[in-house]
Amino acid sequence: MSNAKQIDQLLEGFLKRGLPGCGLKVVQYGNTLYEGYFGVTDIDTKTPVTKDTLFRQASMSKIPLYTVMMMLYERGKFLLTDPIGDYLPEWKTSTRYDRHPNGYVDIVPTSRPINIRAVMSMKCGLPYCNSAAPTHDLVMTGMQECMQPLWEKGSYTLKEHLSAMSKAPLACDPGTHWIYGFSSELAAGIIEAVCDKPVNDVFKEMLFDPLGMKDTAAIFPDEQTKNRLVTLYAKDPDGNLVPGPDFFDKKHLPGKENEAGWARLYSSVEDYSRLLQMLACGGVYDGTRLMSSTTIDLMRTNGLTREQLLDFPDKGYGYGLGFRTVIDPAAGDLNGSIGAFGWTGGFGSWCEADPAEGLSIVYMHNLIPNDEQYYHPRVRTASYGLL
Repeated sequence: MSNAKQIDQLLEGFLKRGLPGCGLKVVQYGNTLYEGYFGVTDIDTKTPVTKDTLFRQASMSKIPLYTVMMMLYERGKFLLTDPIGDYLPEWKTSTRYDRHPNGYVDIVPTSRPINIRAVMSMKCGLPYCNSAAPTHDLVMTGMQECMQPLWEKGSYTLKEHLSAMSKAPLACDPGTHWIYGFSSELAAGIIEAVCDKPVNDVFKEMLFDPLGMKDTAAIFPDEQTKNRLVTLYAKDPDGNLVPGPDFFDKKHLPGKENEAGWARLYSSVEDYSRLLQMLACGGVYDGTRLMSSTTIDLMRTNGLTREQLLDFPDKGYGYGLGFRTVIDPAAGDLNGSIGAFGWTGGFGSWCEADPAEGLSIVYMHNLIPNDEQYYHPRVRTASYGLL
């Protein structure tokens, strides 16, 4: 087994490899097994990383998003079989690219509407830029053409974003392929439609306030909070740290001029651990139940067919409703439990909840590229080694 000193040494080794700073917290049934913070938030100021340090969550923002979706689901606000056009009228119909054997491509109506299950399971057919989706280049070109007027405008709301994207042809019929992409924006729009308020207000009311997550949000409330965010660095070709792009950070600033669809979240290791502990402990945190354990079981059940698993990049994992979930530990060299689930963020945040052990693991750093294939498996393996 591992111990705290050995994990300290592991994270210290991460700094020697080039990380400016990082943090990790491992909790089991409310008891902290490990908590450690290393390095600095900024290489010029030398401010140390602490439990109060804030990190950009990027795609790890999806975990609060899909958790709230499932909380609304278990309250009867929608069914997974509902077409999203019932909530987002511009999405009542959709088209897709159809490539013929001779290479000719048509745009044809989809054989079915996008439903909420397709959104929750990343099967809506609209990829992000790094996807290996069918007809990928055509889809990306179509999406860019739809978004160009908004990009030229400079700022735009989630509603405007969804309206523009409703005109983009899909890569495939909804529900047929796992394609990492635009599903999360659609989910955020559905939350706003169901609750009749901004998605970030729903997060705060349903999840962040009940869990005491005071340091998780999309918009900085004040300058002091902004200053707690780690500096985003990128590695140049020689391995040196240089300032990363500031586009993402502008989305955290107050003001409509900084709106750009759905702004992603920032959080701390300490804050985010509360959410993961709730998910690991069957929907209960600090004696308060937020959701049903059976709903969490549905979220972490693999919904990919054998063919769709070929679309999924992570060995040993399947995909449930908004989460990667362990289905074959041997195939992925994973020393955790079947049904453990979580996700990762593009700047280096990573987490996993394991209901079989009541275990939550939350790790964060911010770096471009995030080099997750080196850092995350080592954190995961050592964290389970504490058991």
